[in-house]
Amino acid sequence: MLSSVIDLTSISPLWLQITTVAVWVLLILLIAWVVKRFAKGDPEIVRKIVHIGTGNVILLAWWLDIPASVGITASILASTITLLSYRFPILPGINSVGRQSLGTFFYAVSVGILVAWFWHIQQPQYAAIGIMVMAWGDGLAALIGQHFGKHKYKVLGAQKSWEGSLTMALVSYLISSLILLSVEGNVWQTWVVSLAIALAATTLEAISFLGIDNLTVPLGSAALAFMLIEILLFK
Repeated sequence: MLSSVIDLTSISPLWLQITTVAVWVLLILLIAWVVKRFAKGDPEIVRKIVHIGTGNVILLAWWLDIPASVGITASILASTITLLSYRFPILPGINSVGRQSLGTFFYAVSVGILVAWFWHIQQPQYAAIGIMVMAWGDGLAALIGQHFGKHKYKVLGAQKSWEGSLTMALVSYLISSLILLSVEGNVWQTWVVSLAIALAATTLEAISFLGIDNLTVPLGSAALAFMLIEILLFK
């Protein structure tokens, strides 16, 4: 079923594909703006709306068969804008001026790297795993940990919560399972690889600092998924 969706949409004009993605991103930014302005939302919630929402762009790029050159160019532009936003208030509510984290920059960079890597070998599902684990896993883990995390622990000086880490593991497992299930089918390798991804992503998130998890989690999750599937399915 997934392949039929890709076949149908791949014949769409490039401008329509890009417009679809642009509309999605603008919609996410609009939702974040409304939450911040009218609902007086927690700044962290606003950031996570953008964090999670924009991550889904990788699915649109996959399903719409958007060329790698478009994804890489978008990543370069986004990386440049986010770097400038740490100095100037270009993205208020997403980055704070002088904020001691390069998370948003690493996020944009990771998209470009994964698109360049997995579009080239025609295995976009692994890029989707990496970005979606980062978007949903880390995004929800941060929200749960900050608002409901009662049991704290420290790794490399960074304070985490068991509630947040458990959320990261469960969401990462669910996302990886759904994507691999759609591509590889209901085989034992799908469930074993998903478990390995969940554990690896949770560990990488736990030992992160200065937002580096926005790079290590997507790259590590995608690379691990690719390697294990290649080995376990003898591809």
